[in-house]
Amino acid sequence: MEFKELIKRRRSVRSLQAGRTIDKETIEEILRDTQMAPSYRNSQTGRYYVVCDPEKMAKISNDLLPERNRLGSRNTCAYIVTTFVKGIAGFTNGAADNELGDEWGAYDLGLQNAYFVLSASDHGLDTLIMGIRDAQGLRALLDIPEEEEVAAVLSIGYRDGEPALRPRKDLGEIAFFS
Repeated sequence: MEFKELIKRRRSVRSLQAGRTIDKETIEEILRDTQMAPSYRNSQTGRYYVVCDPEKMAKISNDLLPERNRLGSRNTCAYIVTTFVKGIAGFTNGAADNELGDEWGAYDLGLQNAYFVLSASDHGLDTLIMGIRDAQGLRALLDIPEEEEVAAVLSIGYRDGEPALRPRKDLGEIAFFS
C-alpha cells in the first residue's frame, strides 16, 4: 500500500469484527516492522507483551480497562501491552541528558507504537491505543518488571464498518515557520 494511502486509511477503530483471529506470524511481522522505529541512541527500550490467551484477555477487558476502552476494544484479536525500560533512553551513565529524562523512553515508545499501528494497517488490521488502564494490574498479570513503565494497551483486529475521518486542525494552528 502506498504510504499516503496507508496513513489516510489508518484509524483508531472502536468497532471490530467478532470471531476473527490473527496468527502469531502476522503479529511477529508487525513487531519486526515496529523495531525499525528510531530510538534515543538506538537504545530500543520499547517492550511488547502480546496477550492472546482468552482468560488473560478477559481479565484485561473486564478488570483492567475502563468501560469506554472495554467497549471500544470488544472483539479484539489480541491485546498488546506496551512498556519501556526506565533510565536508559535520555540518560548517560545513569544521569539524565536533559530535563526530559525518562520522557525520552515514552517518546521512543510513541514512535514505535506509530510504526506498530501503520504496519498493522498495512496488514489489513486496525488498532486502538488505550492509555487509560490499570498499570499495576497489567504488571501483575503479565509479570512486567518494575524497571519498565507501562504505557498503553493496544487492541488489534479487523474493523467492522468504515470509521469516518475526524477533522484535523488547520496547518496554521500547529506549524510555525520562522
